[in-house]
Amino acid sequence: MVFGRGFLFGMLSGALWGLIAHVLAGIALSLLTGLPATPPLLAGLLAGAASAAVLMSRPPHERAPTLVLTAFFAAVIVLLAVALAEPFSVPLSAAPVWQAIAIAFVAFGVTGASRACLADVPAGSLSRYKAEVLLVRVFKGVGFVFFTVIVVLPFYVMVMTSLKNQQQLLLNPLDLSIDVSQGLGTLFRSYVDLFTEFDFGRYLLISTIVSICTVIITLLFSIPGAYAIARLRFPGQAFLNRSILMIYMVPAIVLVIPLYSVFSQLGLRNTLLGLLIVYPATTVPVALYMLQGYFRGLPPELEEAGLMDGLKRLGVIRKITLPLSLPALASVALYVFMIAWNEFLFAFMFLDDPAIFTLARGVVALDSSEVPRQNLMAGAVVATVPILVIFLWFERFLVQGLTAGSVKG
Repeated sequence: MVFGRGFLFGMLSGALWGLIAHVLAGIALSLLTGLPATPPLLAGLLAGAASAAVLMSRPPHERAPTLVLTAFFAAVIVLLAVALAEPFSVPLSAAPVWQAIAIAFVAFGVTGASRACLADVPAGSLSRYKAEVLLVRVFKGVGFVFFTVIVVLPFYVMVMTSLKNQQQLLLNPLDLSIDVSQGLGTLFRSYVDLFTEFDFGRYLLISTIVSICTVIITLLFSIPGAYAIARLRFPGQAFLNRSILMIYMVPAIVLVIPLYSVFSQLGLRNTLLGLLIVYPATTVPVALYMLQGYFRGLPPELEEAGLMDGLKRLGVIRKITLPLSLPALASVALYVFMIAWNEFLFAFMFLDDPAIFTLARGVVALDSSEVPRQNLMAGAVVATVPILVIFLWFERFLVQGLTAGSVKG
């Protein structure tokens, strides 16, 4: 078999995946066992290159499962040989089961990634098109891994830290493994403290009320406004359409000081009413922008037929436009709810009374030397999980609503 530029590109791709898999396995091993795992980078590079070399030794149509298995073991052997049987700079006798799993993860990740990227790449001459396809696959895979890690890793650290006690965190901050033998009461002690000592049940209720009220107020203003921009003709319509999102050109920090002064004079500071004035003011523009695009995508003939049947304009909106706009309304409601739920700056500046703290403001109140770190992490989990569940549950409405107005007819 002829080896050329395709073989070289395959080796470089495998080396890159070997480096990434080795580093990720080392991080995971440290978090799960508390071992100071520092993987030697050369071992990961050579293990990935060896696995790719085995795959590239055959033409694409001859890369059978047995060859993939050979590439897997080649990665394991090279990783152990180059690292002198210490692939994570710690003896194999230390946490041998976890180290074996980490080694298998490296070999499996390298072999799987190389097989996916090099599926139809020959070892000989490589056309420009094939080279570009390979580069796109590699960069796409690296991007997917990178963004997955920066999302999952902080969340994992947050959850695991919340399940620790103060003694365990001081003894070994890197050890984020969980000892289930201590019992559920001890494991979830920080969450019990949140709702018994720090009144997080009240914060959850207040955030829920504020977020729902923000959604209702936003929709009450944005639905008729978006419909007017999309369907009616009036002076200044084009300017209004172009300037809807101009409010987002002004940083929120610039608005805080004058709003703080005005709300203090009007008696609205340190009240939930103040938040219910500010939050819709920041969410109505984006709701208008999203809804007017969707309303323009609805066939106007349906509304004209309703007008001819004797309906008033409000009747057309209520009986025809809104039922057809449920995906867009659901996506806007979800988006506004997430904004209100996660908003921190205005709540931090306006609220001083713990009795009316929102969840974000309550989490910040835990950030002090007097509150254990596991309680702070537990508060962050309580603030994150509900909105994450809601987003995953209604994700289909969000995607459908955001794309529905992109085409007409």
